[in-house]
Amino acid sequence: MKKIDIACIIDDDPIFVFGAKKIMQYADFCTAFMIFHNGEEALINLKSIIKAGEKLPDIILLDLNMPIMDGWQFLEEFTKIKTEKRITIYIITSSVDPADVEKSKEYDNVNNYIVKPITLETLQELLQKE
Repeated sequence: MKKIDIACIIDDDPIFVFGAKKIMQYADFCTAFMIFHNGEEALINLKSIIKAGEKLPDIILLDLNMPIMDGWQFLEEFTKIKTEKRITIYIITSSVDPADVEKSKEYDNVNNYIVKPITLETLQELLQKE
């Protein structure tokens, strides 16, 4: 099975981040992690990485409900940034609102909408799609 180089988790919930990292490590999902606690922190750091020409993540697991800058605001800003590398974004959220699912389809780089919690099976499906 294919392995992701860098996975980025953007989520303000430390329990979810801890659990997601553990499951990813168990599944041998990726080589490295980038962790950001809100959209603004992620945007600032990812812009710096792009400017410096460093390695970007292959995928982003994005929560919607976060303080400072939520997932939708992050998506709006991040999709304006030109990068050579296509980064696949998975929305990982507790929201089961059909309006959120529909809104996620408006973004070309959003691959899937996954309701928390994330499971080993879900990660394996993501790897098969990559």
